[in-house]
Amino acid sequence: MNVLFLTHNFPRRPGDASGSFLLRLASALRGEDVHVRVVAPTAPGFPEQDTMDDIPVQRFRYAPRSLETLAYSGNMAEQVKQSLGAKMAMVGFLGAEFRCAVHSRREFQPDLVHAHWWFPNGVAGAWLSQLAHIPLVTTLHGTDVRMARMIKVSRPAFRHVLRHSAAVTTVSRWLADEATRIVSSPTEFNVAPMPVSTSVFQPDGRTRAADRLLFVGRLNKQKGLELLLRAMAAMETRVSLDVVGDGEEAERLRQLAATLEIEDRVTWHGGLVHERLVDMYRSATALVVPSMDEGLGLVAVEAQLCETPVVAFDSGGLRDVIQNERTGLLVSPINFTALASALDALLARPDRGATLGQAGRMQALGAFAPESVARRYADLYRNVLAAHRP
Repeated sequence: MNVLFLTHNFPRRPGDASGSFLLRLASALRGEDVHVRVVAPTAPGFPEQDTMDDIPVQRFRYAPRSLETLAYSGNMAEQVKQSLGAKMAMVGFLGAEFRCAVHSRREFQPDLVHAHWWFPNGVAGAWLSQLAHIPLVTTLHGTDVRMARMIKVSRPAFRHVLRHSAAVTTVSRWLADEATRIVSSPTEFNVAPMPVSTSVFQPDGRTRAADRLLFVGRLNKQKGLELLLRAMAAMETRVSLDVVGDGEEAERLRQLAATLEIEDRVTWHGGLVHERLVDMYRSATALVVPSMDEGLGLVAVEAQLCETPVVAFDSGGLRDVIQNERTGLLVSPINFTALASALDALLARPDRGATLGQAGRMQALGAFAPESVARRYADLYRNVLAAHRP
């Protein structure tokens, strides 16, 4: 079986975290006799035709270099909403992705198209599906559902993609509920998470730091680092924090740390490749995920696989990842005071949450191993194709 992936987020180089779960899924699907080709936007310095882990990748240009900022940034919807130049680039993006997908379809002859994120890739996928008379599978990852919820004018396009999809998956139960509320009509959503590398993310038996927290994520409002910084300042226990990630709020958050007089306890690492990130997970006292309305929260799964205790707000898809007091801690209400109390309580435990980390790894192995996820998607593809054939 041949499957064409459409995405705006895919690794640009070995070790790149951007869309790494899609590369992992594509690679694992080979074990199910499913062969994947990827259509994704290009990035400066990268060829239009490429391979990643033996997965062929066709990359497309969509605007002058100075305007090719929509992909790989994590804030595509915000850019399009706020900038005329970004709106023009998005028109170019949709056209270029569709042309590249048509070209790949002629060369690759896919049995079906799998669009990741309904916008923009599901829109281009629906066009290709109608043109080539092949079924479309669309996966909702989180940011795209937030876009449909917050930007009302996008909802007709959202419903259009869902109507033209033979199957729609969401990476968490919470996302399925959110999408159902938006469309306001009976729609079947298959809950199927993305995979995490169980071979890369694993414990190594090292002794963890006693008082060093870890944050991994984009530096924007939704990811909630501001709440974590304020919680650190309010904690009874003096802790330090490693921040892994980049984003548009980086400078403001650095200034906030200074204002809170904790800047000497915060280390800003920027983005890290997986090999370095694994070391951070293995040595941290706990990973803190202070995000709100997270689609799933794969960083929490990565930490669990390393037996790192995870503390997160009781919000969004993180409820699919963490069972409170069994495989991690879910904090409610969503404010820095509650988070500070939860972190103080975790550090006061004799084992500093080690048993939570161990139980978290066992759960993550069963739910997020690449082989398990690939089997689920391969079965979905086969069911879609069986229903599509005359």
